[in-house]
This record gives sequence, C-alpha cells and structure tokens, in this order.
Amino acid sequence: MELGSADAFDRMGTLGVEEEFYIVDERGRPTSGISDLVYDHPPTGILEDRIDHELFQFTIETQTPLIEDAGGVEAVVRDVRAALVDHAAEHGYRIAAAGLHPTAEWYELDHATKPRYRSQLDRIQYPQHRNTTSGLHVHVGVDDADKATWIANELRWYLPPLLALSANSPFWCGYDTGLSSARAKIFEALPNTGMPTHFEDFAAYQRFERRMVELGSIEDRGELWYDVRPHTGHGTVEVRTPDAQTDPAATAAFVEYVHALVADLAARYEDGEPGTDVRREILDANKWHAMRYGRDAEFITRDCEDTITLEEFVAAETDRLGTDALRRLLDAESGTARQRRLRRESGFDALCEALCLE
Repeated sequence: MELGSADAFDRMGTLGVEEEFYIVDERGRPTSGISDLVYDHPPTGILEDRIDHELFQFTIETQTPLIEDAGGVEAVVRDVRAALVDHAAEHGYRIAAAGLHPTAEWYELDHATKPRYRSQLDRIQYPQHRNTTSGLHVHVGVDDADKATWIANELRWYLPPLLALSANSPFWCGYDTGLSSARAKIFEALPNTGMPTHFEDFAAYQRFERRMVELGSIEDRGELWYDVRPHTGHGTVEVRTPDAQTDPAATAAFVEYVHALVADLAARYEDGEPGTDVRREILDANKWHAMRYGRDAEFITRDCEDTITLEEFVAAETDRLGTDALRRLLDAESGTARQRRLRRESGFDALCEALCLE
C-alpha cells in the first residue's frame, strides 16, 4: 500500500512541472506511440526517468528536474519540450499540446496496457475509457505538512480563475462543446476529482488518504485526482487545475504565479492567519463559470456577497503579489479563442498543425 508521510515535507519553494502531451503523426493527428517512445527506446539526457505515458497510447507525460530557482522555469520547460520533440522525431512522431486533442475520437484509440490503467478501466468504466485529457501540474515544495495542508485549503478559491486563464480545450471528438475547458468537465466525470473539501490539518488529510486505500476506494494515493492536493510522496502542494498549454511561455507564467501564491500563503500561515473555509458549492460554481465562459467568467467572492471579473482578479493579484504572470496570460489570445479562430478560418487540419510543438 503506497502511502506518503509528513516527513516528505522538508523543502520550501522548490518546483517541479508535469506536462501532458499528445503523440501525433505527420498531420498532427493522434497515433499510438508510447511503446516506441517510453518502452522500446527510453530517452536519455534531461528526459531520462522523467517520461511516462498516460491512459491512452497517444498520451505522454514529462516531468522536469527539480527546479531550485523559480526564475529558470521557462528555460527548463523549453529544454524538456525540445528533448521530447527530438525524441519523438527520431522515431517518426510529432508532439502536440492542448487540454484535449480536437480530433481525438476516444472510441477509436488504443488504451495503454499498463496494469494500473487496465485496473482503472475495469473499475471506472466509461468515464475513464473516454479520458483523453491533458493537463499541467505544478508542484511547489513546502517545508511542513500542516502548512502544506493549510495552503492547499486556501488555494482552492484561486483555482477557477487559473482554469479560466488556462482554458485550451473547446473541441471534443471534432465537436465544439461550447465550453472553454471541456477537458475540466470530462475529467470531473472520474471519481475523486474536482474541488477537494477543506481539511483541518495534515493528520486529517492523511487519515482520509489512508482510509481511501484501506477501504478499497482507490488503489493508491495517486488516484486522488483533486484540483489541488498535498502530495505526500513529493512533499509538495500540487496544483492540477490548468489545461495543458501549447505555448511554453504560458506554462512558465502559470508556474511563476503558483510559486508566488504559495510563497504568499506560506507567509500568511506562519503569521498565524486563521484561513478560510469557502463552501465547496461556491467553489464548484466558480469552476463551472471558468469551464463554460473562460476569459468572460465572473467569480463569486469568498464572502459570497459579490462577484468579480477575471480582469479584476488579475489586476488585484498582480498588484498584491508583484508578479505580472497573470497579466501576461490575460493579455495574450486564449488557447480556446485561438483554437476556435483557427478552426473557423482554416479548418481542423490547420488547427492540428498549430497545436504541434516545434
């Protein structure tokens, strides 16, 4: 039984970035490739032991090395992506990035054969069979387990605006869903996803994690797929909300903001701030607004007395934290808007090409 420990939380401010991508053919269309890229020809260099696959044979994940300097995130992300693109090209593949591949028809694609995924497919059935989603996961090291749990609690209110900024998945099986992040809605069909509840302290979270495994609800702690969690193996707070990003500069901006926000929350915890416990229903409503409306979403405030626009949220956070990461994201064309524009102007062939990494 794989369970973590409070002892894992021993470093503050380190970073790790996980990005999920799609293996595609020369036309940018999904194709099975994990056997070649992960098993038969495992990569060396920066990708050695930092590449894995996901549920489908056309989905692949990279992990960065441990990043000590937040200012170096974009360079590391670009290096990892370049290595993946080169590795794929050596074996006749390309790599694409988005929250959902717009033309992937899950019922025509092959699942991975790893026993862990076969077990999930058997237990979860339809919601997992169709799960072609790709996300961006940001890990920030925290030096105390109770602090990490408090930070994860507080982060929940900030996650819907992050999802709205990251939205990069309007198309599903070639169909415009009308959503800004169809990925988020599809992923929420799985168990143990979405907004987590508030945990009083690390002991409460660890009891929950342990009971879920012991009672057979999950096979390991990795199946707690909530939007944010204290990662009891890595000793981090893991933010799992954003759609996968096509532009590496966007990935770096999300990491920059999450790092600054976690540092701010850590300082507030150390100052004895009591924290908040926003109702999960309010958080779910805010997340729905982000999924549906993206950049046009409005969010219910913590006190449930008003709403704020995404522009207002970005302005407040930019001023409060002293980083322009969110402003850079908001000023750029959104992933969802870009995908719809390319589809409208040039069709799916051009869109698939535009999602490929160079």
